[in-house]
Amino acid sequence: MRTVAMSLGKLGHLREKNRPHLSFVGLVCLMLIGCTTAREPYSEADANKAQIAGFENVRAPLDGELSVFVKKKFQRTRPDVPLKYLAISGGGAGGAFSVGVLKAWSERGDRPTFDLVSGVSTGALIAPFAFLGPKYDSVLEHLYTSGVAAELIDRKFIVRGLLGESLYYQKPLRQMVEMYVDQPLLDEISAEYRKGRNLFVLTTNLDTQRAVLWNMGAIANSSQPDALSLFRNVLIASASIPGAFPAVRIKAVVDGRPIVEMHSDGGPSAQIMTVPEAILSDVSLPVPAGVRGSDMYLLINNTLTPEFSVTANSTLSVSTRAYSILVKSQTRQSLYAVYEYCRRVGIGFHMAAIDVAVPYTMSDPFNNDYMRAVFKIGYDRMSNGRLWRDRPVFPSMASSGSPLFEPKMVQQPAGVR
Repeated sequence: MRTVAMSLGKLGHLREKNRPHLSFVGLVCLMLIGCTTAREPYSEADANKAQIAGFENVRAPLDGELSVFVKKKFQRTRPDVPLKYLAISGGGAGGAFSVGVLKAWSERGDRPTFDLVSGVSTGALIAPFAFLGPKYDSVLEHLYTSGVAAELIDRKFIVRGLLGESLYYQKPLRQMVEMYVDQPLLDEISAEYRKGRNLFVLTTNLDTQRAVLWNMGAIANSSQPDALSLFRNVLIASASIPGAFPAVRIKAVVDGRPIVEMHSDGGPSAQIMTVPEAILSDVSLPVPAGVRGSDMYLLINNTLTPEFSVTANSTLSVSTRAYSILVKSQTRQSLYAVYEYCRRVGIGFHMAAIDVAVPYTMSDPFNNDYMRAVFKIGYDRMSNGRLWRDRPVFPSMASSGSPLFEPKMVQQPAGVR
């Protein structure tokens, strides 16, 4: 994921003669920090018991034991029918890659009606529309290729953001989500949920440092008057890059006492939401009925291979470069783990990533030329049937000449539903 990892250098010692400047700087800092709102403290025990008032079993920690929530939502309503699962990763502007794939897939006529769709970060914004099918392709194409994404960035906010909650305001992102995620959309998701289909989104609880899996279909299907507000907040939180956009405050209750949680981008916890850690790590678990023969489609909105670039010796350049390396490594390791699970239980593994060096600059994170370019990559590869890989292999590894990393491209089977 193309993200911003910001850090501030140490302030040098001020000489005695500069004390007036210190007073001024201190005043400014107090004013800026005062823009953030303090929260009432709560304990780790409180965090473990916290629930969303009026919403039962709509979320669970991704790294927790197999809770009732996870068991129930990963059970098959029709165990005799193979599962079709779509997972969309983080990647910021790179989300246009998945949008291109989905559009071409619809035009091919063999795009499945997915039983389960998950999204992280930019993937969380795409997921509800991908879940509802081809009729929303034009909405996604507009959001990711028309240039409207550039409105998410307000550069006038950067100076305040260095000492406040974030570099950029949340308001443009919230306005965009509120414009396209409305009650009719929620009603459609609710109807599909009642058919047994599931939509999941991942956030990171900053207080507990744990990934939280949200059952968006259950939220949509709730009769609670604030269901739409919670649904939107979860999407915004998952897409709020730490430091770049403010974390989202989500109200919860512990034994009737209100608390406020801080949720942010799901990406730092997991770049892609596939199988809960409790399932991946326990090889003794029996394979659920009907899983064999299912298919998992993974769309990675990033380039996972190394990209050479002479790094400037500055705080921002070094930190963003290091974070990019971390994201790529984390994603590759996740893909290896999921591949081994799929191989063990008999699930078809289908992975696609950008993996082409497309000019990109952190100073213009939603550059429309970049977004159009990666959209076209996804669209063209799906159109010509050369998108999917059946193993987590990457072009730079294949170039080493080792048979271990020799990529195998697979044609998308026709008529898949």
